[in-house]
Amino acid sequence: MPAPRPFLREVSNLPFAVPGVWHADALGAGLQPAQPTGFVQLDAQLPGGGWPVGALSEVLQPMAGLHEWQLVLPALAQATARRVGAVVVVAPPCEPFGPALKAQGLSAERLCVVRADSAKAALWAAEQALRCRDVLAVMAWLPQAQPAALRRLQLAAAQQQQLLWVFRPASAAPQASPALLRLQVQGLALPGDAIASPGMQVQILKRRGPPLVQGLDLPGCHPRLAQVLAAQAERRRAAQWIANALVVRRNAAPGLGASGMAGPERRGHALDRAAVALVR
Repeated sequence: MPAPRPFLREVSNLPFAVPGVWHADALGAGLQPAQPTGFVQLDAQLPGGGWPVGALSEVLQPMAGLHEWQLVLPALAQATARRVGAVVVVAPPCEPFGPALKAQGLSAERLCVVRADSAKAALWAAEQALRCRDVLAVMAWLPQAQPAALRRLQLAAAQQQQLLWVFRPASAAPQASPALLRLQVQGLALPGDAIASPGMQVQILKRRGPPLVQGLDLPGCHPRLAQVLAAQAERRRAAQWIANALVVRRNAAPGLGASGMAGPERRGHALDRAAVALVR
């Protein structure tokens, strides 16, 4: 009597033998369109060779407003040069400064900045922007977004095949996320320097492929521009500390607002006017 045939057979090269099957120890490619990041070193470690198009890319960092534009601006400049559509910026911590962005290849006319007075409003605005076919890309700062909300953004981006970046604090790293790509970025500290170097260190927390143990050191902006951005971040940190430390008294001195700070609130620019000449 012949021996029973096994139900499973071994295939030496499964990813190529069975179309559509991906091995977890191989870098995924082919199924998801991608937009090159502008960093050759990073593209080499991402499935498809760039930011996934029609999917959520989540970027985590210790402080908002410092590295986002350095990381995504090269890709946005390439994308807007080839395709029509607006770039919607939702609830940015700093005001995007048009001349500096234009010097790097992104025209201010392509930007649509959306202010939001609450986390719920910011999430709603990001989702509505993704449902608009005239939108090419969405950048959204959603520090409090939950996995269910991120999943809705992921589905909306897939429908219109848009670029989508969501920026969240580094403390969100242990939380579950539906993002197809998840990165953590921070500045590179130079020995003996009080500020970060122009470069960035990027950790790939999640990708379709094997884990990347070692971070990637990427070039950043001009050193003097990095100093301007670091100084802005330090001013925001100091202002926030003062606001948190002050106790609002019922008999506040005349001229002081509810926060105890005089004068109207001022928003810094993501790329300051003082840095325009440095990025030309």
